Amino acid sequence: MLQGIVGHHSRPVLTSLPSLAAVPAMDWSSAPLNASNGSCRNDEFKFPVFISAYSVVLAVGLVGNSVALYVFVGLTRHKTPSTVFMINLAVSDLFFILTLPYRIVYYALGEWKLGSFLCRITTYAFYVNLYASIFFLTALSVFRYIAVLHPVRSKSIVTVRRASWVALAIWLFVGLATVPFLLATPHLRDGKYRCFEPKNMSWEQILKLNYWALAVGFLLPFLTIIACYARIIRRLRGSPEALQKTARSRHRSVYMIAIVLCSFLFCFLPYHVIRTVHLHLIVQNRCQAVTLVVQKVIVVTICLAAANSCLNPLLYYFVGKNFRNTIRTSSLLKARQLSLKSASFGSVVYHDRCQAPSS
Repeated sequence: MLQGIVGHHSRPVLTSLPSLAAVPAMDWSSAPLNASNGSCRNDEFKFPVFISAYSVVLAVGLVGNSVALYVFVGLTRHKTPSTVFMINLAVSDLFFILTLPYRIVYYALGEWKLGSFLCRITTYAFYVNLYASIFFLTALSVFRYIAVLHPVRSKSIVTVRRASWVALAIWLFVGLATVPFLLATPHLRDGKYRCFEPKNMSWEQILKLNYWALAVGFLLPFLTIIACYARIIRRLRGSPEALQKTARSRHRSVYMIAIVLCSFLFCFLPYHVIRTVHLHLIVQNRCQAVTLVVQKVIVVTICLAAANSCLNPLLYYFVGKNFRNTIRTSSLLKARQLSLKSASFGSVVYHDRCQAPSS
């Protein structure tokens, strides 16, 4: 998984393992293009942008995913395959979100002062979350495809057990593929320790690894969900059996298609495209007006990729039937409990007044 994370690098820092992690945890916006004059760095732009964006993602994503995880794990009794994938999505998002305070402190201070371990974990968390989210959303889409186009067979194919095994396989694949990011230790540049900046590897190698990550980590999943959604939409529009389905079931499919496509088109696609363009500029050692523009754009695309953690809770609410029902049931139970307590308290007060001696 190549890094397009803007804002952290100066020279490459990973291994040459052909994995998704092959693209170092770097800050492409800090890459030394025409390093002789440092004019292609844009720390003044990216630092405040990252601080603002990560602060919003931290606040919104922490609340949304924490509530979702509590509902899925603590309140939902009947688990479905979709529930399994959504639980894992929430865990992945929280893993990344809990490292955001370290990023915010880093950009606020302009120097990494939190040690090597936290630098490694913070870098690792970004890529694990990025690609785990992509694969979990893809798995969710494939399972929905099977349920809509093969409703009878899906009862034996789309099971909680199978979903759990698929989720485990995704964690193992992404976790191992991104292990090289754990090698991204802080290094000294301009008298300050920097994190998220690659070194010990040529940009030509990183560009090649970028294409591997682009193909396996983004294009393959993206084309898969496009194919699934095309068939789902065709079935929902043209099949008499599909038209007889309840409006709620059809709406869930439409909501899922809309939210997942938004995640890919607005969070994942810009990041992977701009990262690739920027790597080409770095390899060519070009420091021109277009380079400065691309460096700023890549900062924005990294923020958009991080914002996916705020978008997933919408998926839980609009697509997760059990999620909505659980929230409503829990709310009704709490309302009844409060009503009963209020009635009980009123009865006690009334009884006490009746028993009070008259003066």
